[in-house]
Amino acid sequence: MRIGLLTEGGYPYVNGDAGPWCDRLVRGLGQHEFDVYALSRGRRQTQAGQVPIPPHVGRVRTAPLWTARDDGVTYGRRARRRFTDSYGELLEAVCAGATVPSGTGPDAASARAGGDLSGVDFGADAVAEEVSASGAPDLADRFGNALYGLAELARDKGGLVGALRSDTAVRLLERACRAPGALHTAREARVPDLLAVTTHLERALRPLSLDWYGDDDLGAADLCHAASGGLAALPGLLARHFSGVPLLVTEYGVRLRSHLLTLAPGTAAPAVRALLAAFHGRLTAEIYRRAEILTPGNAHARRWQERCGADRARIRTVFPGMETARFTEVGESPDRADPDTLVWVGRVEPAKDLVSLLHAFAEVRKEEPGARLRIVGGPADAEGEEYLGHCRALAAQLFPDEAEGVHAVGCNPVSFEEIGGPEAPDLPDAYAAGAVVVLSSVVEGFPVGLVEAMLCGRATVSTDVGAVVEVIGGTGLVVPPRNPRALAEACVALLRDPERRERLGAAARARALELFTVEQNVAAFHGIYLEIVSRCPVRRVVLDEAGDPLPFATPAETHVPGRWHGPSARVRPSGLAPGWAAGGPVRAAPASGAVPAAVPRGVHGPAAVEGAR
Repeated sequence: MRIGLLTEGGYPYVNGDAGPWCDRLVRGLGQHEFDVYALSRGRRQTQAGQVPIPPHVGRVRTAPLWTARDDGVTYGRRARRRFTDSYGELLEAVCAGATVPSGTGPDAASARAGGDLSGVDFGADAVAEEVSASGAPDLADRFGNALYGLAELARDKGGLVGALRSDTAVRLLERACRAPGALHTAREARVPDLLAVTTHLERALRPLSLDWYGDDDLGAADLCHAASGGLAALPGLLARHFSGVPLLVTEYGVRLRSHLLTLAPGTAAPAVRALLAAFHGRLTAEIYRRAEILTPGNAHARRWQERCGADRARIRTVFPGMETARFTEVGESPDRADPDTLVWVGRVEPAKDLVSLLHAFAEVRKEEPGARLRIVGGPADAEGEEYLGHCRALAAQLFPDEAEGVHAVGCNPVSFEEIGGPEAPDLPDAYAAGAVVVLSSVVEGFPVGLVEAMLCGRATVSTDVGAVVEVIGGTGLVVPPRNPRALAEACVALLRDPERRERLGAAARARALELFTVEQNVAAFHGIYLEIVSRCPVRRVVLDEAGDPLPFATPAETHVPGRWHGPSARVRPSGLAPGWAAGGPVRAAPASGAVPAAVPRGVHGPAAVEGAR
């Protein structure tokens, strides 16, 4: 079958989100044809280049979210009226109330965290009942209808960029904010707030202006697979609206949660934060309503989806798959570990709470004077650099008798290392160095490092955040976050009991090999693809020269490589291309027997017979 893979800031870019997972998925499903449609987030990401593309990827189309020239489209009177009606309706639905579950908004998060969002676990298990404004179903329909109305206008006229940046757009937003029943915070919006929200909405709605929805692009797909929620799934919504292509949405990190984390007090005015949270809440709810199947990566993400309106019957939890081969040697040789060493591996940042880990290790040293702690990892940004310096200084302060200086490691029982150094040349060696692997985070999504430690057959001590309990099962010790004493007691218990460490490590490795491999991930998605296509086949319409439907124009043989539409038939015309988007598709050289990327709207795969009826 033909799959349209949708990404935002990810695959096929070298430094994109979820890039390795998408690459493993595409390579593991070589029996299908993939077309990649990628939204890039920044100039650096675009300039960094792309990963090598497998031969069964027919095309790669990209468009920037970080810049867009005015498309130069001039609307006539009727087009202006269409824009006013649709955009005004969308803004009224946004300003009437958010679909964000109560207790998860930026202000609520700030209140719970004392203004520090990095210290909050936004798990849905702590979420209260969803805010329900009067007529909520009607508001959801109004938002969706307005969104598709804007998409139809963009397709007919060639783009929305100029209109979304116009004074009319700002006036429509102001009118929606002042309307009866609008959010109280939105009513307080001033001109700078309205301009900031208008700018954000123009950026968020840029996918509506793309020329990706024609019959030889997403309209020709049997299935759209969005690699995340939010803006990545927006092209899939439009392909579903225009061509009836079913949508599958995978979320290993809930995009709505990420937006809420960025809307901390101090980042923007209260009115701006409230309106942006409401918009992304409405968009997320629409995506969840229209997707045929949602595949969260863990129960933590699943609870978020259910709280935001997703139908439980359409949710399938699919754990992310990881390469296991490089951890095999360490996993099969547990005796390589130093029995007195604790290991922490990851990216150094405040959310990892290394401060609590260091205080916990001070308690461990009181019980086990010979214990050592190896912190393996480096910072990702300036904030991480500052945090790493703070942790180094704290380590020297907590163990003054063993440190030669403020930043010295020397005889200090705590060492700070990076992957690639002499002590930890690669990731498996880092995990192999210790008898117990520790995770001390206060915020986690899916704990990849914890799975890696399990694949290495190591006993683990983890904080109860994100999907940790779901991942670890009963194969490790779990303690409350920000509780150094509990963390220390769990570590001491494992350091003193080598037989227990061995049992837990073996059980952890068996669990990881059963649940978290690439093979199980690929097999799960292959089954889901077949389920969706068999249940929701795309019925395509081919037009004759007069523009009338041409019956029996897509025979069952169209799944065979080649061009099957004769000169007397034509497909439904595509929309106009926006000037700011990237040019035509970049086509990979097709493998022998692969369907060429430019094949017109034929049905590929199991849906061929059904689609021809």
